[in-house]
Amino acid sequence: MAAQGEARSAAEAVARASYGKLVAFLCARTRDVAAAEDALGEAFAQALAHWPQDGVPERPEAWLMTAARRRLIDAARRRSRAAEAEPALRLVSDELAALAEEGRAVPDERLSLMFACAHPAIEPAVRAPLILQTILGLDAGAIAGAFLVAPATMGQRLVRAKAKIKQAGIPFRRPERAELPERLEAVLDAIYAAFASGWIDPASAQAHRDNLTGEAIFLGRLLIQLLPDEAEALGLLALMLHVEARQAARRSEAGAYVPLSEQDPRRWNAVLIGEAEAALLRASAMGAIGRYQLEAAVQSAHAARRLTGSVPWPSIVQLYDGLAALSQSPVVRINRAVAVAEVEGAAAGLALLDELAGDERLTSYQPWWAAQAGLLVKAGRFGEARPAYERAIGLETDPAVRRFLQEKLTAIGP
Repeated sequence: MAAQGEARSAAEAVARASYGKLVAFLCARTRDVAAAEDALGEAFAQALAHWPQDGVPERPEAWLMTAARRRLIDAARRRSRAAEAEPALRLVSDELAALAEEGRAVPDERLSLMFACAHPAIEPAVRAPLILQTILGLDAGAIAGAFLVAPATMGQRLVRAKAKIKQAGIPFRRPERAELPERLEAVLDAIYAAFASGWIDPASAQAHRDNLTGEAIFLGRLLIQLLPDEAEALGLLALMLHVEARQAARRSEAGAYVPLSEQDPRRWNAVLIGEAEAALLRASAMGAIGRYQLEAAVQSAHAARRLTGSVPWPSIVQLYDGLAALSQSPVVRINRAVAVAEVEGAAAGLALLDELAGDERLTSYQPWWAAQAGLLVKAGRFGEARPAYERAIGLETDPAVRRFLQEKLTAIGP
């Protein structure tokens, strides 16, 4: 039993550290994401069967790659594609033999795989799930729960995306310098989409939230290892760390939702905040301001409350001014309106929200209605606040947040 546990622990450690690296190595040579995943999955199953009896090999990655190569060969033969697959499989075999002879590790090509998953030919909505599955090995069910999609639907989307990579001949390579900004933005957006989907935090998906936000931060750190000189990658990591640092403070001991303005800063994670600030400082020294750095700077300003006891709202308004100049996102404009209300009063904030009233995208956007309701109450316009709160409550998926909004509505009175 002890040997079984040791073997499983070793396999899990290799999976966490190397799954994406091994999949990327196979994908770059076979051009078949699904086949690479299947082969590696079988290799891990074999490891769990053999390592307890034979012991954990000295070079587990090489052992897994050899087992995966055999699985690819067997699969090609069963599909009568041996002749078609032979050149790629021979390349894999020869390269593995050379690596073993020279004692070198399997090359890390995860960055190339991430860029392939975020290629413009891939549907934007599936890029983040695809990166999560190929780089981290998450199954479709876990990803579906976090993105609030049926597992069967998510599975079908992922299968189609992998087929698209193969059929369209999407290259597994790091883009040229001229291509990098546009392609990197897609990778960053995909990682942040994964983080944000986990952060939604409906009670029924708590396990998915914990897993997904942690995996997104892992990807953010990995991206910085692979691209240490990209300021926006540092900005994204700083943003995610600042938000995640407040996770414990978002709920009271009774499980009630606590908004940022009412959170106890002593419950924020100082270690994560310190890492976020260091990343943001590194990014600022590079002289290339971008969206994620500005958003991280907003969160950094909020974090300053733990040291000063107050929020520097004028600075936050200036940061949102910069974000608005970079993006026409209505989300940025809503947040800016709330910040302006803190500086100039509720009427000024409501005037900015009124400018967005014609945007149909906001009809089903809960934060829009919640922001309206909160500022209407501050302005003393209680009759108008009531339907706004009712709309926000109807759109909210998190029971704790829904109860919080219901309490706000009840406090208005009849």
